[in-house]
Amino acid sequence: MQPNPPSVVLLSVFPAGPGGGNPCPVVLDARGMDADAMRALAAEHGHESGFVLPPEDASAADMRFRFFVPEHEMEMCGHATLGAAWLLRARGGAEGPVLRIETLSGPVRAIFGPDGAVEVTQPPGRVEEVGEIGLVLSALGLTAADLRPGAAVLNAATSRVKTLVPIAELARLHALSPDPSRVRAACEAIGSTGLYPWAGGVDGAVHARQFPRSSGYPEDAATGIAAAALFYGLGAPERGLLVRQGEAMGRPSEIRVRPDPDGPGCRLGGRVEVLS
Repeated sequence: MQPNPPSVVLLSVFPAGPGGGNPCPVVLDARGMDADAMRALAAEHGHESGFVLPPEDASAADMRFRFFVPEHEMEMCGHATLGAAWLLRARGGAEGPVLRIETLSGPVRAIFGPDGAVEVTQPPGRVEEVGEIGLVLSALGLTAADLRPGAAVLNAATSRVKTLVPIAELARLHALSPDPSRVRAACEAIGSTGLYPWAGGVDGAVHARQFPRSSGYPEDAATGIAAAALFYGLGAPERGLLVRQGEAMGRPSEIRVRPDPDGPGCRLGGRVEVLS
């Protein structure tokens, strides 16, 4: 007798308009699924996917989350964590104001607001300047003249390393069309999991795009951990940070990052919608 197929809910996380946000398949009960089955499901949908499991240490966590892209497992995925926590709450699987979550990247918390909003914590970020930026610029089709004056190319992370590339003109950011193979080569050379070019906007937000190293697709519509990395790359502003992403893809997305008022690190927040 064949086991029942997993029940998948398709969410859009961080949407900022019609058709916006990052699509995210979530399986709320992934017991019985092995890594191959999880990766196959991510490949079938073509997006980062989240899988909810019982915790390995029930004294330290309420749930364990695993994350897969079509190519491999990821230690942490910000939008899948936010989406899965939101869905657990909506389906009655998360009680209380805080959900403690095990991930391969370490423990995180989902904090639920009285209005149904959810934020996900990330640890304090680490930032270092990239010494040799030639491969990064070449992969993106940029020259040094395209960069924001006085700003450095940085490797930053709260979990997976992202390379922050400051671009002077917003139009230049939206015109990028990099070759994925060159993006991968540049990332491998500098120890990064994705290039995250960004530019300022007249509306006070920061606009960004994410080109992953080896996820099985060329661009992300919204990348929570990259936004968290950018938060620290910009000096962890006390007022927080609003990141707009996905605009060049026709999937407008909005990610909010702010200092965690309950301890070190930051919180990621944004909207979640059920697609199917």
